[in-house]
Amino acid sequence: VISTAADTHGRPTVVDLVPAEARLFPVGRLDAETEGLLLLTNDGDLAQRLTHPSHGVEKAYLAEVEGSPSPAALRRLREGVDLDAGPTAPAKVTVVQPRGATTAIEIVIHEGRNRQIRRMFEAVGHPVVRLVRTRIGPLTDHRLAPGSSRLLEPTEVRALYAAAGTATSDAAHQLTRRARR
Repeated sequence: VISTAADTHGRPTVVDLVPAEARLFPVGRLDAETEGLLLLTNDGDLAQRLTHPSHGVEKAYLAEVEGSPSPAALRRLREGVDLDAGPTAPAKVTVVQPRGATTAIEIVIHEGRNRQIRRMFEAVGHPVVRLVRTRIGPLTDHRLAPGSSRLLEPTEVRALYAAAGTATSDAAHQLTRRARR
C-alpha cells in the first residue's frame, strides 16, 4: 500500500486499512520499497510538527547497504551529504553488523526529503538493499507485526506531543492514533 492519505493513481493507501470516522494523516511517508513504523493521527497539527524538519523530531531507520562503508563514508553521512537540492542535515550513524556482502547500519535523521536515506547512501557509494523505519520520535514497537496496527497508549501520545514541542490538549485523549508497521 502507499503511505499517503490519497493517491492520484487509485492505489490502496494506508488510511484505507484502518476504520476511521475522522480524517487520518500519516506521519511521514515511506517509499514503496521501504517498510516499518508508521503513525496515523487525526491531529493534522501534530502530524505536521512530527514531520517538519524545523521541529527536529528524529526518525530512526535500519538500513542494509551494499558493501562495508569506510570511516570516511560514515563521516560524510554524519556531517551531511550534498544532494541535488543541497546538503542534508547531519545524521546519527551506527554500524550495527557487517553481514558479508552487506552491512546493517542504524541511521537517525530529522528531515524527510524524498528517498533521502537511499540517496545519502547512494552518494557515499553504498546503495540500500533494505530499509526499515524503526522509530518516530519516542515511538517504537518492535513487537508489532508487519501489516498490523494498534492504538497508542496515553503515555505514548503524551510523549509524541512532547517530542513535537506542543502541549497535550484535552481533546487529544479523544483522538484516534494508530501505529503501523
